[in-house]
Amino acid sequence: MGDPGVEGPVWLPSLPPSLGEYLAPNLQPVPLIPALTLLAALFYVAGAISLWRQGRHWSPVRTVSFLFGCLAIIVVMGAGIEGYGLRMFSIFMFQQLTLMMAVPPLLVIGSPGTLLLRATPRGRFGRPVLKAALWGLRSRWGRLAIHPAFMVPLFLLSFYGVYFSGLADLLLPNWYGHVGLELLFLAAGILFTVPLISADPLPTRQTHFGRMLDIFAEMPLHAFFGVVIMMATAPMVKFFAAPPESWNVDPMQDQGLAGGLAWSYGELPGVLLLMFILVRWQREEARGWVKADRTAAVAGDPDLDAYNEYLRQLANRPVRRR
Repeated sequence: MGDPGVEGPVWLPSLPPSLGEYLAPNLQPVPLIPALTLLAALFYVAGAISLWRQGRHWSPVRTVSFLFGCLAIIVVMGAGIEGYGLRMFSIFMFQQLTLMMAVPPLLVIGSPGTLLLRATPRGRFGRPVLKAALWGLRSRWGRLAIHPAFMVPLFLLSFYGVYFSGLADLLLPNWYGHVGLELLFLAAGILFTVPLISADPLPTRQTHFGRMLDIFAEMPLHAFFGVVIMMATAPMVKFFAAPPESWNVDPMQDQGLAGGLAWSYGELPGVLLLMFILVRWQREEARGWVKADRTAAVAGDPDLDAYNEYLRQLANRPVRRR
């Protein structure tokens, strides 16, 4: 049914919120994001199957990770939870945090860029796709999109800018604005995550130390946002100030829950990303040590050889007697 408070094709549930209603398969009249996600999943599976049929390796772990990310988007944006997110701040915040923090690592670990380059046919139909992908990798816009000076402010703007500037009240009552914000959240999360953990070919790569700085720069401000929401004494977003009476939802308690989610649920993926970066850093350092040891065993270590030669010269030097 339509909601008089939201312009556009929307469906608003009538029953009070519950876990069963959140997960009920109630699609919106125009399920744009779930449809795009399903299409991306189908293309990904087709690419993976193409490589497997050719006898070429493609990681099942990466495949499962990407598909789990797609499934999370479809559930969060395609089930009944999307309808409750049209009127409850806590549910909309849960959707935002899932799109920005939980889903992007799953998609990025799937290495869709590498799969695209490896599985796209080199024939007439595949050549434009490959050219577009290579242009994105080599262009200045690609470097700008994943540069910390752009993607970290964009990530934080998706919280502070949206809720503290009145932008949320401007866009949320309109279906196009509502879906546009959700797409912004997903894009911001992906752009923030790609330079941190992506194994795909990128225009530029940060050092592991630089990646840690990005994480440490984001986490405190992210937690502070949640605390501000929890401590607010008035509705932060007027759009969520009047949920349907039949739902028996206190808007201020719901806003406090939204802030608690931003502080807790929003921090957990950041901690996991930090651990992922540290583990990868340690593994690359270990591989570097092993490679250096093998090279030294074959060709010798110039510094060590020079030091040993110096010790031999000292040992062979005659001792002067007084």
